[in-house]
Amino acid sequence: MTFSDPTALPDPWRSLHQLLATMDAEIEKVYVERGIEGMRPRFAYPLIRLAHTGPLTIRELAKSLDRSHSAISQTVAAMRKEDLVSSEPGPDARTRRIDLTERGRSLVPFLEAEWRATHATVAELDNEVPYAMTTVVEEVRRALERRPMRQRILHHIVEPPR
Repeated sequence: MTFSDPTALPDPWRSLHQLLATMDAEIEKVYVERGIEGMRPRFAYPLIRLAHTGPLTIRELAKSLDRSHSAISQTVAAMRKEDLVSSEPGPDARTRRIDLTERGRSLVPFLEAEWRATHATVAELDNEVPYAMTTVVEEVRRALERRPMRQRILHHIVEPPR
């Protein structure tokens, strides 16, 4: 049995990744049109959360957003470069407390309005398409709870002979 290049086949994730990237790019255009430079859609969630909780460690922020420590650490570093957050030593030498800068705090009212408008837009889209995105995502999540992705992959995997 010969194995051909599996990446020559269409990527089943491509359209989903492209859709998410397009949606994020459109949200970013909203920021640019409002004169907000350096703002990324992935910054909104942590900025809004910090506005409501006050300073948090990266670990606390990641947990409150249900994101990985690594992802939030990278996001915080990017937000720090844009002067949206600051960090100071935390309760021990290994942690840093993240807080909003004056610039970050000034953007929160608009970010909250954009967050609500984005949620309304997703609901609008769900009503326009025959299969609501939120329903499909939830059904896929439940299917993966019944039988995890790892098990599904292992069921289909055909390893080349050694």
